[in-house]
Amino acid sequence: MRFTLSVALSPLDQLTELAMVAEEYGFASIALPDSLFYSETVSADYPYTPDGSRFWDEETPWVDPLVAAAAMGAVTNEIRFYTSVLKLGSRNPVLLARQVGSVANLTGNRFGLGLGVGWSPEEFAWCGAPYEHRGKRVDEAIEVLRKILDGGMVSHHGRFFDFGNLRMSPAPSQRVPFYIGGHTEVALRRAARVGDGWSSAMMKFDDLRSTIDRLHALRAEEGRGAEPFEIQAVCVDRFGADGYRQQADIGVTDVITVPWVFEGLGFDAPLGAKKDAIKKFADETISHF
Repeated sequence: MRFTLSVALSPLDQLTELAMVAEEYGFASIALPDSLFYSETVSADYPYTPDGSRFWDEETPWVDPLVAAAAMGAVTNEIRFYTSVLKLGSRNPVLLARQVGSVANLTGNRFGLGLGVGWSPEEFAWCGAPYEHRGKRVDEAIEVLRKILDGGMVSHHGRFFDFGNLRMSPAPSQRVPFYIGGHTEVALRRAARVGDGWSSAMMKFDDLRSTIDRLHALRAEEGRGAEPFEIQAVCVDRFGADGYRQQADIGVTDVITVPWVFEGLGFDAPLGAKKDAIKKFADETISHF
């Protein structure tokens, strides 16, 4: 069992310090969320709250996760970083491949790419990407990313993306893992087919267990059941050493957590309080694993 520190909604000037403290106290990874902008109105419900509302507002701080990974990687040596998850549907995969390859190289292959489709029609439209056929477009974008990041001279001639021979150098010296997000059947099939892991949003334990079971079945159908596969989970009703062991028993490999929330603090809590919460979580939980 590994532990990932989520720095979602934290002030940007705290990020490098949080990364150093997390590494010092035994966290394996940092999870970096993604949001391009806050639109005053949205024409779709946010899929991960009961009423479809957003739990942040226009003043909430966000940082580009790739820029954050590069900055945090510069002040650490071992801790890994992954997006949880980056909205691929509104991005161009050729440009994104250049950015991901740069981060992977600059961090010494300590970067994993968590990928989702995206939920806001405004993000698609205002970034110049079509909202229709978004799932198939993302599937092809993942293919493009893998081709370019694996190195060498490559070309692509598909339904949504088309380019002649190109090479981006240097390619990462190790394969960049792709972690697929989403709870729908389509998303789970995508994870089973092309993912090196799956990343959850907030879920109750019983729902998480049934979803992991479904992933195992789908991966077996794809002939990938014996391959390594990471499960990065945000479980909202199993905590403490015993709760995390229960998560491990159902297949969770990485617990995503926000230690200061357990202390009754907000996402904008002072840096010192967050450091104390990280140290306490390490003493009371990580030390048992």
